[in-house]
Amino acid sequence: MRVVNIGPDPSLAYRPILDLEQKDKDKTEYRNFESGSLIDRVYNTYKLMHTNQTLDFVKQKHSEWSGCGHAQMEVMEAVISLDQLVDESDPDVDFPNSYHAFQTAEGIRREHPHKDWFQLVGLIHDIGKIMALSGEPQWAVVGDTFPVGCRFQNGIVFRGSTFVDNPDDKNPAYNSECGIYKPNCGLDNVLMSWGHDEYLYRVMKFNKCTIPEEVRMGVYGSTLAKRIQVYKNPAAQSVNSSAVPRQGLYMIRFHSFYPWHSHGDYMHLCDDKDMSMIPWVREFNKFDLYTKTTELPDIKKLKPYYQSLIDKYCPGVLKW
Repeated sequence: MRVVNIGPDPSLAYRPILDLEQKDKDKTEYRNFESGSLIDRVYNTYKLMHTNQTLDFVKQKHSEWSGCGHAQMEVMEAVISLDQLVDESDPDVDFPNSYHAFQTAEGIRREHPHKDWFQLVGLIHDIGKIMALSGEPQWAVVGDTFPVGCRFQNGIVFRGSTFVDNPDDKNPAYNSECGIYKPNCGLDNVLMSWGHDEYLYRVMKFNKCTIPEEVRMGVYGSTLAKRIQVYKNPAAQSVNSSAVPRQGLYMIRFHSFYPWHSHGDYMHLCDDKDMSMIPWVREFNKFDLYTKTTELPDIKKLKPYYQSLIDKYCPGVLKW
């Protein structure tokens, strides 16, 4: 496996990182899209992504990667391999990406001690980035995701300036609100920009990993309008409610879909299942964003516990 310099990771550079020593710091200071030492590199990465991530490109990547014929390795091996990635997106943290995996998992473990599948999702959520170790450009691996085949909406970072050379943005078949999709078709039926989220989801499905993905309807009934009220008022339904579905694979697949779960875009494509997922996706992102500290976890000590979760849900050598 060849290691390549993939540059900064905009999926990290654009997300607020909570300084645990300054808990009262205004979080709006972190998501600065206009200035900062990384802004040129971040902007250029998104410019390449938003120029090249077309419907045809995404279909091509599905064809290339969804068959999982590129490598064979155990999940823990994939987690540790993230140490090889050159990540210059964060000027304040210089530890390997594998530490972030364990920090996220441990944060979830502290708050959700009985949901071992959720802890495992925290550990593995970024390991789809191993595509970069096989030569994929970073703009096709990291960063916030968005649907292709329909209008690019305003919640996408740098929406106003980075899609000007994307041919789909000018194609009347693709640039309407729904494009090639039907209203409320469900995100399971939507093609997302290609990256580590979709790839890992495909790997888990291909290898028949058993991370929970069942849907149980909640107290708000089965209508989409009622589910949208959960989005508008997240306090109305917490992830501790028995009504919230357990969707490990869903969180893996859509945790980077910020235009949707954080900005409210693309609601017209969602079905009831999608709306029921917002509390869980938000809960996951709380740990993804705010568990980074300079107090690094003892990976050697933690590995046996997390290996037991891997053995339970995605054991042995997987095809990638």
